[in-house]
Amino acid sequence: MSAPEAPFRVLAAVLTISDRVAAGSHPDRSGPEVERVLRSWGADVALTAVLPDDRKAIAEALRRLVSRERVELVITTGGTGFAPRDVTPEATRSVIEREAPGLAELLRRETARDTPFAALGRGVAGIRGGTLIVNLPGSPRAVTECLEVLKPVLPHALRLLRGEGAGHPRWPGAPESPASD
Repeated sequence: MSAPEAPFRVLAAVLTISDRVAAGSHPDRSGPEVERVLRSWGADVALTAVLPDDRKAIAEALRRLVSRERVELVITTGGTGFAPRDVTPEATRSVIEREAPGLAELLRRETARDTPFAALGRGVAGIRGGTLIVNLPGSPRAVTECLEVLKPVLPHALRLLRGEGAGHPRWPGAPESPASD
């Protein structure tokens, strides 16, 4: 796949959702991988955090990132499977104003070519205000594969959210974007 258009300027946040990582019994490998890839694209990763698989805590963190931190992109990793405590998609749906089903469908379709279990992923993508929120699986390999799939479409999606597409006004209350530098 082709690289994103340069520069890939976006203010981003990364949330790792995992009871074991939050408890300190396992290292966070997926969150740092998301951060590494985003930074390699030129993104400014303003915040990274680890949360337990708790629907209320996830939803509160997402709301805070949008309203207070004013990030343009939130990538979550973990909590998207079939396990009883995997509630990231439900928390995300409770926060977003508009779903972006094509992104989640693209991720499942493309990653299932190499990993049949990708079809079991329940991650969602959606928009709250001018922020795009995307749920990724919890494994570092899946994170890398998913981000590679998203690489060609994220710059355009973010430009549209900023109102930078032809005929698309900036969303009300939009923060000054790093792209305006």
